[in-house]
Amino acid sequence: MIGTGRGAQNGILIKNASALENATHLDVVIFDKTGTLTLGKPEVVEVAAAAGRTEDDVLALAAGMEQHSEHPLAHAILERSKGMQALPADGFTNIDGMGARARSEGEPGLVGNRRLMDAEGVDLAGMEEMAERMAGGGRTVVHVARGGRLWGLIAIADAVRPTSEAAVAALKKRGVDVAMLTGDNRATAERIGRELGVTLVLAEVLPGQKTEQVKALQAQGKKVGMVGDGINDAPALTQADVGFAIGAGTDVAMESADVVLMRSDPFDVVAAVGLSRVTLRKMHQNLWWAVGYNVIAFPFAAGVFYPLTISPEVAALAMSGSSLIVAANALLLKRANVEGLK
Repeated sequence: MIGTGRGAQNGILIKNASALENATHLDVVIFDKTGTLTLGKPEVVEVAAAAGRTEDDVLALAAGMEQHSEHPLAHAILERSKGMQALPADGFTNIDGMGARARSEGEPGLVGNRRLMDAEGVDLAGMEEMAERMAGGGRTVVHVARGGRLWGLIAIADAVRPTSEAAVAALKKRGVDVAMLTGDNRATAERIGRELGVTLVLAEVLPGQKTEQVKALQAQGKKVGMVGDGINDAPALTQADVGFAIGAGTDVAMESADVVLMRSDPFDVVAAVGLSRVTLRKMHQNLWWAVGYNVIAFPFAAGVFYPLTISPEVAALAMSGSSLIVAANALLLKRANVEGLK
């Protein structure tokens, strides 16, 4: 394992030599959006109630159903509804990529995206245009329903990390394409993609489909890096040629990854790629030093170019000098100007 940076909290942990080498040949890096490119702390920015309901009704119903969820969107709803009496709910069940269901005061309740509402046959109460307007603003729209009828909509936005745009630009400058993977609707995903300069946006991807997205790019002959932080990212991290796990993520993600970024900073991916390229360049330089000595010194010591010869003793000293040069050149790696490590 290789550690870099000033202290463990600012380090990049590279678990094996193959990851170090593979990182130099990456064609594309896929970032899982939530928790990597964004802060992973979304906030409720707008609430719209259906006819006959109030915004407080919508939040109270959603809070009651989401109280057992670990999803960042659920946390945002619970944070907004603090101090409010949530409607009691039980039988919480998570539905991957769509939302959740629970029973609220004896009636079936749903909280999630449009796909969940369509799958459950929920009457959208004429709020389709409202939902499209919210989503068009680049927000994630959570539909809240009970008894087969929509109660309202909650718009949630997730702030982009300060270094995300710079990380994307730096990778593209180095000839590495950047893709963003998310379960958000396409309008939200493309808004964030435009903001960050990401041209390849993989939207509406279910957790179980992340690995397939990596495989699809690899099938095109590309070397793929994957950056994630959650349990659902672990299979994709393993499938990728190089898996990067955010240090603040889950233990499963860090165990599955080849490289662990101790900070929750996407720019550390740039540093990891830069470090791998500088290290490989040093290895090539040292190889040429060693090969150069063998190609030149041995024939002279063996008398191939007689009468131009060198004694075996001098050749042995030259070998020691070559080893010193190789070691000194390797130590210069500490002074290498790798962007993101200084």
